[in-house]
Amino acid sequence: MQNKAFDQVIGVVSALALLAHTFILGTFLYLAIVLKVISPKWLVLKIFDPIIVFIASMWLEGILWWIDWVYRPKWNITGVDNLHKHNWYLLTANHQSWVDIFVLYKLFHQKAPFLKFFIKKELQYVPIVGQAWWALDFPFMQRYSREFLKKYPEKAGDDMKETQKACEKFSVVPTSIMNFLEGTRFTSEKHTKQHSPYKHLLKPKAGGLAFTIQALGDKFSSISNATIVYPDHTPTFWDMMCGKIDHILVEVNSIPIPAHFSQGDYQTDRQLKQEIHTWVAQLWQQKDLDIERMLCEHGQKQLASSRFAKN
Repeated sequence: MQNKAFDQVIGVVSALALLAHTFILGTFLYLAIVLKVISPKWLVLKIFDPIIVFIASMWLEGILWWIDWVYRPKWNITGVDNLHKHNWYLLTANHQSWVDIFVLYKLFHQKAPFLKFFIKKELQYVPIVGQAWWALDFPFMQRYSREFLKKYPEKAGDDMKETQKACEKFSVVPTSIMNFLEGTRFTSEKHTKQHSPYKHLLKPKAGGLAFTIQALGDKFSSISNATIVYPDHTPTFWDMMCGKIDHILVEVNSIPIPAHFSQGDYQTDRQLKQEIHTWVAQLWQQKDLDIERMLCEHGQKQLASSRFAKN
C-alpha cells in the first residue's frame, strides 16, 4: 500500500515538473511561432525552423533526463549505432502505448534528425504541444469512417494529399519520419475485433508508408524497423509518470526498400500496390516472431538471474 501511495506521489511530482517544463519552454516556442508566421520562407528555413527544433529538443531532453535519472528503467537497445544527423530516415515500430513515443526519441534523439510523426488531426488542439507539432511540420492526418467516406467519397484521398504535402517539406532538410503502421495502439480488444493474423500485433496499413516512399524515394534506401517490447507490463502514460517502468527492450533493424517501390503510382498500379502490401505483411510477420523471441530470451535471463541470486 505504501509503495502504491509513493508511486502516486511520484506521478503528481512528475506531472507538475512536466507542466512547468512545458510552460517555460512554451513561452519561447510561441514567440518563435509568431516570428515564423510573419517571416518570409527563406528566413523561416534558415533561422526560425532550426530555433523551433532547438526548443523542442530542449523540451525532449528534459523529459528523457527525468526518465533516465528519476524512473531509471532498465534499457536493452540494439541497432542504433550507425545513425547520422545528416541522413534521411524512414521509421516504423509496433505501437502499444504513448510511452512508445518517448522510447523512440530515446533511440534516435541527437543521433538522427529530429523525429517527426504522423499525428491525428484532433491532437493539433492540445495546448502548446499541438502548436509545437504544427510548427515542426508534423503531418496531421484526418481519419474518416467508412460511413462518412460513402457519403463524401471525394474525401478518400485527403490523408494521402497530406502525406505528399508533408513530404515536400521534408525533402528540403534531413528528416526522420515515423509511421506507426498499425495506425492505433495495440489492445486485446482491437486484436480480436480485427481477427489479426499476428500474435502480438494489429494488421499494418501500408498506404501512408507507400506514399512516403514514393514522395521521398531518392532519400531512403532502407527502413529503420523498431521492435519495442515491455516484458513486465505495457505501461500507460500515467504508469510512466509514476515511474512504473521496469525493462524496455528494443531492436532496430535496417530493412532494404526495393528500388522500384519509389517508382510507378501506388494508387493506380495494382501490381505495385500488391507488392508493397506483401512486403509490409512479411515485415510484420517477422516482427511478430521477433517479439516472441525477445520475450522468451528476457524470460530466460530473468530466470537465470533469480537462480543465481538464490545460490
